[in-house]
Amino acid sequence: MGSGLVARDLALAYEATHARAGFALDVASFRVSAGERVGITGASGSGKTSLLHVLAGLERPERGAVLWDGTDILALSESERDRWRRRTVGFVFQDFHLFSGLSALDNALLPATFERALIPGSVRQRARALLREVCVRDERLPVERLSRGEMQRVALARALLFEPAVILADEPTASLDAEAARLVSDLMISLARATGSTVLIATHDGGLLSRLDRSERLVDGRLHRSPAMAAAS
Repeated sequence: MGSGLVARDLALAYEATHARAGFALDVASFRVSAGERVGITGASGSGKTSLLHVLAGLERPERGAVLWDGTDILALSESERDRWRRRTVGFVFQDFHLFSGLSALDNALLPATFERALIPGSVRQRARALLREVCVRDERLPVERLSRGEMQRVALARALLFEPAVILADEPTASLDAEAARLVSDLMISLARATGSTVLIATHDGGLLSRLDRSERLVDGRLHRSPAMAAAS
């Protein structure tokens, strides 16, 4: 079952090199129920990626609390937060973050290499099963020989390797053609539904947003509730 989120009083300053002063994020309150699927929209530079990074503990804000199932991840040490993230969060990046020269299977198994030197056979079998489920044609191919749609599906399989309670995705369909985007959206939502994962997706993709329970819009770092929309059946 997914983890519920309560974020309070989040403030993240612009980088020192940024032309604007003030906060890149200024979020008074953000709540997501366990198992809920929520979209984050907003113009380029509105703070979508920064918000996902803060909620995953990849970036530390100037102030605030991020509680997943009651645990404030910002109060954890860096090593504790890394362990929490590896076992709790599946992050799907817009630019895939795959390693050239490694096969599709080895890329899908990367999270397991941080756990131990020898990957258990059960984990290897799950990675193979996920690659079949997301329709990767050959697990042995180096990822640079795959299409962009297949690369994103390998990244999705990698994110789901440990059946994460939380899936965070940053513009997962932005660089894909319409058919590949539809397939990735369908797979992400169906796999999340099967595991009961909580899902937060930063996206401009209207088709993907229509599959979610609700959406929030970021404007100058502040969240605004978008009109309610029905989740896809």
